[in-house]
Amino acid sequence: MRTGELDFELPEELIAQEPTENRSASRLLHYRRSDGAIEHRQFSDLPRLLRGGDLLVFNDARVIPARFMLRKETGGLVEGLFLHQDGDGAWQVLLKNLGRGGIGKRLHFEEAAEVSATVLSQGAEGEYRMAVGVGAMELLARVGRMPLPPYIHRKKGHDERDEFDRERYQTVYAKESGSVAAPTAGLHFTEGLLRELEVAGVERTFVTLHVGLGTFKLVTSETLEGHVMHTEAYTISQEAAESLNRAKREGRRIVAVGTTAARVLESQAEGEIVAKSGETGIFIYPPYAWKHVGGLVTNFHLPRSTLIALVAALVGLEEQRRVYRAAIEGRYRFFSYGDAMVVE
Repeated sequence: MRTGELDFELPEELIAQEPTENRSASRLLHYRRSDGAIEHRQFSDLPRLLRGGDLLVFNDARVIPARFMLRKETGGLVEGLFLHQDGDGAWQVLLKNLGRGGIGKRLHFEEAAEVSATVLSQGAEGEYRMAVGVGAMELLARVGRMPLPPYIHRKKGHDERDEFDRERYQTVYAKESGSVAAPTAGLHFTEGLLRELEVAGVERTFVTLHVGLGTFKLVTSETLEGHVMHTEAYTISQEAAESLNRAKREGRRIVAVGTTAARVLESQAEGEIVAKSGETGIFIYPPYAWKHVGGLVTNFHLPRSTLIALVAALVGLEEQRRVYRAAIEGRYRFFSYGDAMVVE
């Protein structure tokens, strides 16, 4: 399949820069695969759109404030994005404006000048390893900013919305720290909406996938077959496996909240789902035979991305294009802080 088939033109003003004031007040496009019907709703309508007995599967990954600033000894600033910490304690990071000859250089954290970092090496895909004298989670909790995607514009050093983003670029049920991007379909849920879903007979369970840069990396190859996904760590608990298998045995629908939850589920073999921790590099694009997922709650995604490819695999390429045209014509807000759609 050619990557260009996932392209579309989006007016810049439809790229959401902030979420709605209330999480569940965002809009919701309701798409039925059975007859291709499209309805325009509010996200708060979700309990009345799903069926009693449906099992919602959420990704409970917690986003870490992974962005930080470093200062060179010459005075220049280096932008950093934390990815993960190695077993030996070294930080795996992306660095911008490090310049040539950066290996071995000593840098200082802009917001914690007493803490230094030494660049150890550069990887094959541009990531760096840094030696830092303190633990990543401890320091980033103090000085880090949320890793908003580049299409959400914020001031480079500080922004008056930093604390707001710490709350809103995080789901209300986030638990397991380690993601460098939010599972954004979950940003629309409130505690009240979760209670409404429970009253409506909609069950829920949680898996964990620590979202990395691979999920959001644009496909640059001419064909989807030429794209290689980065792997991401996930966990399915015993409790989640039992809930999923019970729903499957009883013929109830499994609805993934977000492409990350869908990828965790579809990474499992057909039949019974087993509790496990592992890594997945699954890339779902048309044509694809779905094994576990029967419905999807998701945001509107970037053109030429692995995420829109997954949606096309669920509804069909022509229908994905039609749905996105309807969303653009209807002035839906796109991407991470934007509106959502539910596919059933």
